[in-house]
Amino acid sequence: MSMKGTIFVAILVVLGALMSSVLYRVHERETAIVLEFGDLKKANIEPGLGFKLPIIEEVKKFDRRVLTLDASPETYYTLEKKPLIVDSFVKWRVSDSEAFYKGTSFDEIRASRLLQERVNEGLRNQISKREMFEVISGERDQLMDELRTDLDVVMRDSIGVEVIDVRVKKIDLPPEVSSTVYERMNSEREIEARQYRAEGEEQALAIRAKADRDAVVLEAEAYRESEQLRGDGDAKAASQYASAYNRDPEFYEFYRSINAYGEVFANKSDLLVLDPNSEFFKYLQNGDVRR
Repeated sequence: MSMKGTIFVAILVVLGALMSSVLYRVHERETAIVLEFGDLKKANIEPGLGFKLPIIEEVKKFDRRVLTLDASPETYYTLEKKPLIVDSFVKWRVSDSEAFYKGTSFDEIRASRLLQERVNEGLRNQISKREMFEVISGERDQLMDELRTDLDVVMRDSIGVEVIDVRVKKIDLPPEVSSTVYERMNSEREIEARQYRAEGEEQALAIRAKADRDAVVLEAEAYRESEQLRGDGDAKAASQYASAYNRDPEFYEFYRSINAYGEVFANKSDLLVLDPNSEFFKYLQNGDVRR
């Protein structure tokens, strides 16, 4: 390479170094501040290219996207002084780079530590005002909303952090308490089961008694109706017999005698001792029976 080429390359290198010390670039996912001899000069710089004085000014950047703090499980006490182990997480991001720099010096570890301290304090205050059932299921959503709102106000004022969401991943009982609680829950469920069985047996007895009563009533009504029908039939038959008898009494008497003979002499092994001249045999005698 000639002397001119070497000098040109050297000039380009110097210009590149000079430009890198004068220009800076802030990405869309970043927030930045400018320091002048260590003092804050400009904050909340918008994404794009910017100029700074070399050596005198320094640019610090931090991620402005939503970050997650996975808080370590802590033990809290409910209103009735029962311990609960709560595992939670927080969604947060930088909303004011000036306040965030003053509160944390753009140190994410320090910011996470301060945020976790506030989360622990907020959870302790919220859980201590509620009973165990309310914390676990009854007012859990309300607890999280109140905690997020209060925590967001405090963190914005203190270190310029916006708290987007606070959620509980898991709530456990301490090992020494779990067995006692489970035994009590089993006892309560057994009591409820016995109560349900007793109520079911009571209802079954009532249903059976009603069914038996209905059966007796139906049988009585059926018997009454059958007797009434039988009485009506007998009356109608007697009426028809009387009508027939009145039309021809001699024939009717003859018809009855013939039926009586058939019933009396149906069994050949029977032995009867009767007077041949009795009234019973008048239709079997020779001659005219009319009187």
